[in-house]
Amino acid sequence: MPHSIAVTIDEMAKRKGKDLTDIHANIFVERDSQKGIIIGHRGSRLIDVGTRARHEIESLIGHRVFLSLRVKVASDWQRDPKQLGKLGF
Repeated sequence: MPHSIAVTIDEMAKRKGKDLTDIHANIFVERDSQKGIIIGHRGSRLIDVGTRARHEIESLIGHRVFLSLRVKVASDWQRDPKQLGKLGF
């Protein structure tokens, strides 16, 4: 996994009438090549990361989670104060 990763949560909402929380998150990397590393062959690494994260979140909040992950490129975000602000740093 690349070291230059940031994660933001776009939305986190409990579904009405269900014991389920929907979470939509973005994983930001600095280069396109890093995006491929995060996703892995046919999405295998992203699926693994998502599954592990979902299990951890479910144990924290005490019910099921639908976790949607998207990988996006934000060029040189670690050196850009504006990007750092958008990513919560």
